[in-house]
Amino acid sequence: MIEVQHLSKRYGPVKAVDDVSFRAEAGEILGFLGPNGAGKTTTMRIITGYMPATEGKASVAGFDVFDHPLEAKKRTGYLPETPPLYPDMTVREYLNFVAKIKGIRADIRGQVDAVMKKTWVSDMGHRHCGKLSKGYKQRVGLAQALIHNPDVLVLDEPTAGLDPKQIIETRQLIRALAGSHTIILSTHILPEVSQTCQRVVIINKGKVVAIDTPEALTDQLRGAQSLIVQAQGPAEDIQRALQNVTGVTRVAVSETRDLTGTYQVDSDSGVDIRREVAATVVRGGWGLLELRPSRLSLEDVFLKLMTEENTEAAPPASETTESTEGANA
Repeated sequence: MIEVQHLSKRYGPVKAVDDVSFRAEAGEILGFLGPNGAGKTTTMRIITGYMPATEGKASVAGFDVFDHPLEAKKRTGYLPETPPLYPDMTVREYLNFVAKIKGIRADIRGQVDAVMKKTWVSDMGHRHCGKLSKGYKQRVGLAQALIHNPDVLVLDEPTAGLDPKQIIETRQLIRALAGSHTIILSTHILPEVSQTCQRVVIINKGKVVAIDTPEALTDQLRGAQSLIVQAQGPAEDIQRALQNVTGVTRVAVSETRDLTGTYQVDSDSGVDIRREVAATVVRGGWGLLELRPSRLSLEDVFLKLMTEENTEAAPPASETTESTEGANA
């Protein structure tokens, strides 16, 4: 439904977006994750036709955003980081106006009522946009993006500046839109992706560094499967017994207290050791208090990818020293 191929955007010698490619399937919520300045907003603006690319292609619902911009825009709803509201219009006046400029001719009132109900702003219909709270401004901004029932929604930092209650409500609303709309959600907030998105594109310094589901990224970066086991009994005996389980590569004791220990048990990728680990603890006469998969959080994944990217980009220390000495000479 959204396809980006080798997209680049230069500002003079600076590459804000560098050979970015990804695809969002119909009905999917795709998270576009990266630190501030990574190129997220620039990519969103290119996809929505607000900005030309230097190189590459982007298509929405089968229409190239450069060759057929009007057709692509008809099928796209865009919520920029700052909602494009007119402060002197009431919410209803503003949405009526947006409906008309987006080409809605029949039953405008019905369309406006429906989208206000969907975005929970019906009670603010006669309030001026300039007098709305930040949360309501975001909802009205989302309503204008939805008013023409687009195939694709592009949301740039949709929960920026909201309080915790407003964030939860906005996330619930976005999740409810999945299936009937393909959604790209740009953010630098990690919980936004893990709680809302089905897949994630991680971008840093204008380049894509990873594309996958959050779960697959954690498995890929761990390289092996791990269990967290909490058992009651002598720590050395339990660790030795777990180490002897077939498929186990490492057992680390992370915490012991009053004969209760917490163990991280690593195994080769693809080997399920849960049944045998549980049986080993029970056969030893020890108390099995907990057994669960150990996973990297999305924050761990993000920091690891950013660290690797920065390490690869940095020149070796010897080269840096040589260049500095040369400059001083």
